[in-house]
Amino acid sequence: MYYLNKLLLLIFVVIAFSCRREQPKTMVKDKRPNILFIMADDHAVQAISAYNHPIGKLASTPNIDRIAKNGAIFSHSYVTNSICGPSRAVILTGKHSHINGFRQNGDRFDGSQPTLPKLLQQEGYQTALLGKWHLHGYPEGFDHWKIIVDQGNYYNPDFIENGDTTRVKGYATDIITYDALDWLKNKRNDSVPFFLMVQHKAPHRNWMPALRHINKYDSVTFPLPDTYFPTYVDQQASEEQLQTIYKDMYEGHDLKMSKKFGSTKLAHNPWKTDFERMDLEQRKEWDAGYSAKNNVFHISNLKGRELDEWMGQRYLQDYMATIASVDEGVGELLDYLEAAGLVENTLVVYTSDQGFYLGENGWFDKRFMYEPSFRTPLMMQWPKTINPGKKIDAMVQNLDFAPTFLDVAGIQKPAEEMQGESFKGLLDGSTSETAFREIIYYHYYDYPAFHMVKKHYGIRSQRYKLIHFYDDIDQWEFYDLLEDPYEQHNAINDTRYQEVIGTMYQKLDSVQEHYKVMEKEFRAAPKEKVDNANKLFERLRGKGN
Repeated sequence: MYYLNKLLLLIFVVIAFSCRREQPKTMVKDKRPNILFIMADDHAVQAISAYNHPIGKLASTPNIDRIAKNGAIFSHSYVTNSICGPSRAVILTGKHSHINGFRQNGDRFDGSQPTLPKLLQQEGYQTALLGKWHLHGYPEGFDHWKIIVDQGNYYNPDFIENGDTTRVKGYATDIITYDALDWLKNKRNDSVPFFLMVQHKAPHRNWMPALRHINKYDSVTFPLPDTYFPTYVDQQASEEQLQTIYKDMYEGHDLKMSKKFGSTKLAHNPWKTDFERMDLEQRKEWDAGYSAKNNVFHISNLKGRELDEWMGQRYLQDYMATIASVDEGVGELLDYLEAAGLVENTLVVYTSDQGFYLGENGWFDKRFMYEPSFRTPLMMQWPKTINPGKKIDAMVQNLDFAPTFLDVAGIQKPAEEMQGESFKGLLDGSTSETAFREIIYYHYYDYPAFHMVKKHYGIRSQRYKLIHFYDDIDQWEFYDLLEDPYEQHNAINDTRYQEVIGTMYQKLDSVQEHYKVMEKEFRAAPKEKVDNANKLFERLRGKGN
């Protein structure tokens, strides 16, 4: 018995020692950086105070600015295709629209192709997506996702989670922020790094602020751009668009104007869903916030140019008030990272799926290759790598996000699958800004569609831009961005630039060859389709039968 007890004791010690030796393998924490990607929808550079634009300075975004202050702000960040769905497809795949297959809204994203979340997931990252998806079908490559249905609604929106659709009471931006915080606090596996995409609906049209913000900027007079009343010369596509604030906005749906003094019924409102989703309590508070200022409008009896300018002001007041809740949500996420001790090892990214017009050329919306919609906000913080207050002037695109995030995670991008380039070297200073990229390429396909912006493609260098509009018309435009930063003078026939323009043509050919752009990408829409679209939009504008 004595020897048996000794033998049992020895076996127990060996087993216990073996367990202690194996324990570290299961408990070692993966110290690769986390990535928190926050993206708004249609958030203009001009509307972020860190960019020092007059509009942004009047309606500050202190929490979004924190990211720039703590890290880097990009002055030349661009998209490849300025429209919601295609931009998201480019971000996921690192490929231009003609390669990833999602050229315009209404297309269906091919989820079987390699994507950023799939590649991160395969290498041990925990992945999650919360908020706007807008690519049809369900997300792939995410351990957890909860997406807003289609374009989404601001009040009491529908969400899809695990195939089930549920209406959630509340305000979309707040709900998405809450879901993101809930995932970080309660659903995240803290032994592995995470990749979390927080994608807001705001401030997409029709710019409905949270109830607490509906009167936030009523007393603020925003500066309308000098180009608010444009004169188009050799800019046919600009003349024929349908996205002018004082011509194409719906008085009720977009500007929340009432039918008459003392009424809470909205004026022209072809899409009623957003307001009909409110419950009685929400609608009562909404009406209380808008009734007084709508009554003042009716008393003023504005006409002509004064009315056009008033519409611009109402648009900007609502747009900036809608952004206020996005900024608050960013602050809550940053606060959590700090409280949880995650700041040092987390790359935080803030951007938008494209830029937006805040009255430039009299416009709202996006789509054009001109700077306000082509250029996007981008700022990143990552204390271990990015020096605070860093400004990056190199030209980057949303095409580069996937390769960059893979690089940050220590994962090599699939060479045959991604056309973008990692700009991690710009963050840590190991890559020269002048050496990063000389030319960026753009291609917009969504025509005929809302706003009737013609199909076009083009390239941009640090100084020059060449654009070709090819549907309905065949017109080239050229801009010297140093001399004409607001792109008001098409210099395609200016004799001073003919040598430069010749060089830009050559570079365009080279870039299209590099990105494998085929001839089929330049097909025009059938005339019947264009005519039918024009008739539809005339009816929506309230001018048809």
